[in-house]
Amino acid sequence: MIVVAGEALIDLVPSQQEPSPQGQLPALLPRRGGGPYNTAIALGRLGSPAAFCSRVSTDAFGESLLHGLRGSGVDTSLVQRGPEPTTLAVADISADGSAGYGFYADGTADRLFTLPPALPETVRALSLGTCSLVLEPGASAYEALLQREARRGVFTALDPNVRPGLILDPDAYRARFRSWLPHLSLLKLSEEDALWLAGAGRDADRGTVTAAAWEWLSAGPAAIVITRGGDGLTVLRKGGGELTVPGERVAVVDTIGAGDTVNAALLHRLAAHDALAYGPLAHLAADAWGDVLRFAARAAAVTCSRAGAEPPFAAELAA
Repeated sequence: MIVVAGEALIDLVPSQQEPSPQGQLPALLPRRGGGPYNTAIALGRLGSPAAFCSRVSTDAFGESLLHGLRGSGVDTSLVQRGPEPTTLAVADISADGSAGYGFYADGTADRLFTLPPALPETVRALSLGTCSLVLEPGASAYEALLQREARRGVFTALDPNVRPGLILDPDAYRARFRSWLPHLSLLKLSEEDALWLAGAGRDADRGTVTAAAWEWLSAGPAAIVITRGGDGLTVLRKGGGELTVPGERVAVVDTIGAGDTVNAALLHRLAAHDALAYGPLAHLAADAWGDVLRFAARAAAVTCSRAGAEPPFAAELAA
């Protein structure tokens, strides 16, 4: 089983891509979301045994979030509940389909996550990321979960999925990020997130990203996967070497959930190669990595081809 730990929230997305007339408020539609939540949904749809570990509100939004998990075959027995409201994220979709977010997260249920008992022995991997590792007091509980499960040999994956608007002290967060590296098996992040974590400007070249990634690799992970939007995915491997596969061309509706779909697709396909363990991942052959990355690129393309975080089902990728 793969456990995904982190926030579940409601995205408020524009009902249409065109701007609202001047002076009018945009019409916003509620959609289930949150990076870890989307990753868990995607894993369930791909057919991987998956469980979600979070704290979810008892309000109507929280009930809808749990309904979505169960409908995708995700185990919810590790979900904590609370009466606080559900976190809201207001999405701003740009002309190229990329999304920015504003958050309403003060006093919400997922921030009060507490460290659960030891995860079941059947757990093969733990995936974390996004807001859950930023917003206290829950962030410290998720961090403790990462460290504890890594010590007992669970495969650990992290997608920082940086939301700068939530990070009050960037330098402190960058230092905290580096402290997680010795506990990671797999680090996956976007090119934009890599630049931010490296403290570089958005106009820095790809050499800056690669140099930072090799430094992070030396600190712990067996592999680092960098997503480059339409330009594909690159993996840097502990055993040596760098491999890139192109992205799949698709008419982009929006990119919401694309990175989360990549998280799930990587874990799902690595499991098929018996590589959900640090040693096997570090020594995974280049041709196997090519298969994993192409599968992830194909899955992300499907998500980008439709509105909101709607990851593909296994049958769609088989076709």
